[in-house]
Amino acid sequence: MRETMWVFGYGSLIWNPEFPVAERRIARAAGWHRSFCMRSIHHRGTVRDPGLVLALDRAEGAHCDGVAFAVAPGAEAETLAGLRARELISSAYLETTLPLATAAGEVQALAYVIDPDHVQYCGGLDLEDQARIIARAAGGRGANRDYLWSTAAHLAELGIADPDLEWLAERVRALAG
Repeated sequence: MRETMWVFGYGSLIWNPEFPVAERRIARAAGWHRSFCMRSIHHRGTVRDPGLVLALDRAEGAHCDGVAFAVAPGAEAETLAGLRARELISSAYLETTLPLATAAGEVQALAYVIDPDHVQYCGGLDLEDQARIIARAAGGRGANRDYLWSTAAHLAELGIADPDLEWLAERVRALAG
């Protein structure tokens, strides 16, 4: 019997996994928080004008709620290749396996976390600075603000509270006019 491959979505994977999903569960990663702590030079910004994307940043006592996706049986290799092409484009993310708590029990899930030693890491930016960057940046996958708004909207639909993202979504709306 094949073991289920799980993937943790905490940002755009929540609303755009781009792989066949057999099951979705609300999940929590302990010891990590969702943060706009990675400068995006490909998907939501450029080298000349970087945007910001979400990453899991290690933080004692923190947690990140998101979605655990069970990959459809038989699609594991294709899914892994697609995720690596998407998430490891600049090597700022580290591919790891994290234990996730779900209502149906713990699962081990593939997750992409920030490398705090990478040049694109920008943890500690205050929310106003994040909002100004997100309001103006755009990259190969579109406007940075659309990424923020989609993520915030989908978290709200799932009943997952994220006060920082909620504040950022409203502030970027105001800045964008």
